[in-house]
Amino acid sequence: MSKHIKLYIPGPVEVSPATYEAMCQPMIGHRGKGFQDLYAEIQPMLRQLFGTRQQVFLSTSSAWGVMEGSIRNLVKKKVLNCCNGAFSDKWLDVSRRCGKEAEAYQVEWGRPILADEVDKRLATGEFDAVTFIHNETSTGVLSPIAEIAALKRKYPDVMFITDSVSGFTTVPVSFDELGLDVLLTGSQKAFALPPGLALFTASEAAMERAAGIHDRGYYFDFLEFRSNGEKNMTPSTPCISLIYGLRHQLQQMLAEGLDNRYARHARLNGMVHDWVRRNGFEFFAPEGYRSKSLTCVANNRNIDVAAFIGLLKSNHSLIIDGGYGKLKGRTFRISNMGDETDASISAVIAALDDSLAKL
Repeated sequence: MSKHIKLYIPGPVEVSPATYEAMCQPMIGHRGKGFQDLYAEIQPMLRQLFGTRQQVFLSTSSAWGVMEGSIRNLVKKKVLNCCNGAFSDKWLDVSRRCGKEAEAYQVEWGRPILADEVDKRLATGEFDAVTFIHNETSTGVLSPIAEIAALKRKYPDVMFITDSVSGFTTVPVSFDELGLDVLLTGSQKAFALPPGLALFTASEAAMERAAGIHDRGYYFDFLEFRSNGEKNMTPSTPCISLIYGLRHQLQQMLAEGLDNRYARHARLNGMVHDWVRRNGFEFFAPEGYRSKSLTCVANNRNIDVAAFIGLLKSNHSLIIDGGYGKLKGRTFRISNMGDETDASISAVIAALDDSLAKL
């Protein structure tokens, strides 16, 4: 086997030996009682995590499948795609490839999506859906989800679709309280599972909208998810091993306590932020809008980011990210999400210090 390189990129993140062990359960039939019992067992934990009375659905896909599915299921007239980074920008492309009329609310990468600007656009009456990314992974920007979601009361006929792939479980996100229509996430970020599983919930209004759209496809048909979920099943073959791992991680999260989990992520994120300041770097995201799951560091010191990452990998057997897309080399990103601890992040910081000194 090759030497294990620990992942401090913003996903996939490090998966614990205990989680891998939990995944190594005997295979079961996905249309039998064994799977139905597994599905039913995790539903109360998922609903607590999502803060909802609705079903929480499991999709054997990346989160992008559900992002595209949301467009196919919920857009009849026109969608407003809020764009402030690589993944939110991509949602505009996905909307258009699905044959939907779409318009961007585009802001500079590194800036947040603001409720007042969303409000101005929805006030035109042109849109029946809006998409936004809670925590833009490419830039480390955390947009104010509560302020944006509050607009739902003003525009009840607009579907509010939210990606919290890299934010979910690092900060509180209560679906029912916020009044969203779709909240989606993925397994490979703060859940600290391998990739391949998406999780989402949808409002009754979203299900009603979907029922009136006849070209929503099959694999990501919300009504198929609901009808199968009522029988503790999934519409298509589920990734059973990942769901065993999900059960383990849900048990660990609830044993830790959600408030403690949020506090841990804030504390570890603060440790990385202290390193950034101490070494004369700047943050790519502005004060008040910085992710709690990762740190996007602006390379204002003009270090050789590729060489820096090479030293971390060769000398310390860990890797961080060298900047996404057009930000490659201009930024680097350090993850603190998932199962990380004070000890593990302290070790990362020591490795960062050592590697920076050797440049």
